[in-house]
Amino acid sequence: MELIPRTKNVVDGNEDLLTLHNLKNFPVFMGCINHESDNDLRADMSWAISRNTGVIQLQSLIPLNILYQSEHDSGVIGNIWLQHHQEFATFIQKFRPESILEIGGAHGILSREYRKENYIDWTILEPNPSPAEGVDATFIKGFFDEKFTFDKNIDTIVHSHLFEHVYYPDKFINHISRFLSEGQNLIFSLPNMEEMLKRNYTNCLNFEHTVFVTEPYIEFFLSKYGFRLIEKKYFKDDHSIFYAYVKDKKIKKTDLPKMLYEHNKKIFLDYIHYHQKLILDLNKKISNTKINQPIYLFGAHVFAQSLI
Repeated sequence: MELIPRTKNVVDGNEDLLTLHNLKNFPVFMGCINHESDNDLRADMSWAISRNTGVIQLQSLIPLNILYQSEHDSGVIGNIWLQHHQEFATFIQKFRPESILEIGGAHGILSREYRKENYIDWTILEPNPSPAEGVDATFIKGFFDEKFTFDKNIDTIVHSHLFEHVYYPDKFINHISRFLSEGQNLIFSLPNMEEMLKRNYTNCLNFEHTVFVTEPYIEFFLSKYGFRLIEKKYFKDDHSIFYAYVKDKKIKKTDLPKMLYEHNKKIFLDYIHYHQKLILDLNKKISNTKINQPIYLFGAHVFAQSLI
């Protein structure tokens, strides 16, 4: 497997990256497998920070066809995810779209929940379509890149927990901007990554979430490509943020706050130090146990992979 080097920071394109931490030999796939773990595809996970913009990003990327060769049911299972899709669908309803293109819809649950109240035209672009029960949206298999074309009329682009997966967010927003006309909407949900990292959640940054996309960067990218914020809403205090933007050529670009380098670096290194201490404590407890019984590690996903 040949990794994709990312030597420039994804915000302003400068080569000003400083390595923060490297996790050696990390499993590439975040999900359950049918083979021995010795046969897992692995790579070094090296995190760096931009001295200028403060953005934290993965330095070497996994090719998309390898990383997303199969679906791992993220966002499908559990009441919290269902509640997220229902509340996000209600949020979208407020802006009265007539025809939606959803990028990276995977299972299509968001479209199903939305169309229970308002049955509009809904198309999903997804590299690994896996429609859930009751989903009847139109699926297109593929990626949202410069090769993608779409002939149907739409007035709204939607994506949910996709932006943090994008390797080059600047190009991504620029591409979306070209698809929408003045007055049309971009509505999306993404994880509240700053709060997640502050709480030491190991599903915040990984081979799929390769950029620490926090609110200042969202506002910077969207204003840069002519989008004006209409509304922002938090879903729980540690889960997601809903955004609604409208294409508006009069909007002025939002500058990044100062001190993001120091701010983000501290959050990330605190996260690393927390887990280093946790691992020492767990290993000590495991080695000192006198109970002749199995030891279980929960949960069986990137959380367990990170701890191991």
